[in-house]
Amino acid sequence: MAEIAVEAGGVTLAGDEDGEGTPVVLLHGLTASRRYVVMGSRSLQRDGHRVTAYDARGHGASSPAPSPDAYRYEDLAADLLAVLDDRGIDRALLAGASMGAHTIVRFALDHGDRAAGLVVITPAFDPEDTQDETARLARWDALSEGLRSGGVEGFVEAYGTPKSPERWHETIYKVLRQRLGAHEHPEAVADALRAVPRSRPFEAWSELAELELPALVVASRDEADPEHPFAVGERYAEAIPGAELRTEEPGSSPMAWQGSQLSAVIAALGARA
Repeated sequence: MAEIAVEAGGVTLAGDEDGEGTPVVLLHGLTASRRYVVMGSRSLQRDGHRVTAYDARGHGASSPAPSPDAYRYEDLAADLLAVLDDRGIDRALLAGASMGAHTIVRFALDHGDRAAGLVVITPAFDPEDTQDETARLARWDALSEGLRSGGVEGFVEAYGTPKSPERWHETIYKVLRQRLGAHEHPEAVADALRAVPRSRPFEAWSELAELELPALVVASRDEADPEHPFAVGERYAEAIPGAELRTEEPGSSPMAWQGSQLSAVIAALGARA
């Protein structure tokens, strides 16, 4: 595995690259880092894929954005383009989770010729969301302030009791602490927690009809992961022409949390693409 560093829009993106064959680029979610897409699985490399993964700006080992609000989806999509150009990748299969899912959708709308296919994992953005915007942003701002003033434990305290059943709570808290402890610039992640939720990767579901490429949506059932609603995943699968929807069996751990299962899904789409 080779470490990489890519200059993009005033930031240095840290990442790694491994394997040979069909290019796959992995994008993680807000507050995560590059290991939290396929969770360390190397199945894709063994199956003949060149896998590139990188920490989003301000996350993991990547440097902070040049300004606190420069974590918008247009910034994140531009970073992805810089990674493809730097690594000499003409077209890649793109797999992104949550914030990463929204980023690859924005990127494919702008640069469809550079995306061989999309694996949209646990998307949460809904352009028609009718919930109270003030209350929604207040929660993100509280998480930002918790991290900025109290570190990892401050974030966990602001996060509060998970909405999922109690049997998932220990796992959720453990993952939160692991994810948040991996950042070299936690103040930058605090900035991202304010900026990303204020950005919109697209304005209407109808825009996704433009994505004429192989696509697959991985949605988690609401019992374990209510913050990434299953119905939203279904809506992405309906809006992207020909997209397939995948999920775990009822009562099982989410497919998005299982690196080997998720890798198999990505590889299957790669074979089509």
